[in-house]
Amino acid sequence: MLTTQRFITKPHRCSYLDDQIARTEYELVETITPQEYQERLNAGWRKFGGALFRPNCTACSACQSIRVLVDQFKPNRNQRRVTKANSQTVVKIAEPSITREKVDLYVRHHDHHAEQKGWRKPNRFAVPMTMAQFTQAPIPVQEWQFYADEKLIAIAYIDRVPDGFSGIYFYFDPDKRELSPGTWIILSMLKQSKSLGLKYVYLGYYVKYCRSMEYKGNFDPSEILSVEGSWIPFLP
Repeated sequence: MLTTQRFITKPHRCSYLDDQIARTEYELVETITPQEYQERLNAGWRKFGGALFRPNCTACSACQSIRVLVDQFKPNRNQRRVTKANSQTVVKIAEPSITREKVDLYVRHHDHHAEQKGWRKPNRFAVPMTMAQFTQAPIPVQEWQFYADEKLIAIAYIDRVPDGFSGIYFYFDPDKRELSPGTWIILSMLKQSKSLGLKYVYLGYYVKYCRSMEYKGNFDPSEILSVEGSWIPFLP
């Protein structure tokens, strides 16, 4: 791994919990192998393009790395319903690309979340650059494309590491909410992981009381990374 820069941001308002002040530690990398990134995942880091990052907050530890245990996963009633609803949904795994269709989908997803959850509305002209930052990384990023009735309804950017898949970012068609695309993406990752004999699906950070992050705790059994640095069972 070749690191070019390390720094910690100044304290700023947390994007997950309104009443908290956050700091983020960054490490910019020129090169990194999947094995090295897996080691970083197991130390609480995440990746955005060529930047590794993790929380470095002084008064809060709400951001907890979470991973699902593939072999032991048992879908609950709602997840079985989602599987049935998506029986005709097709997933294609490809190299990432930027198209007008994907930009439109990204904007519609974020506009909906701006209305429902208070997210910041995206600048449409900056969206292609944001999408490129997700995928232009020192290790190959997979783009999982989800189609219903031959229409693109969701995109997932995913890293493959030696022991599993790591979700980077998902966005989907808000008009297809009856298919629960976010849940279906994770169920698809679990299914593909099991077929390949992989152990884990890494979902980034679980943040209790954050509407956009709590759903990650719905896949049982899973583990969170303790403050001491060991993986322990997740208890909702």
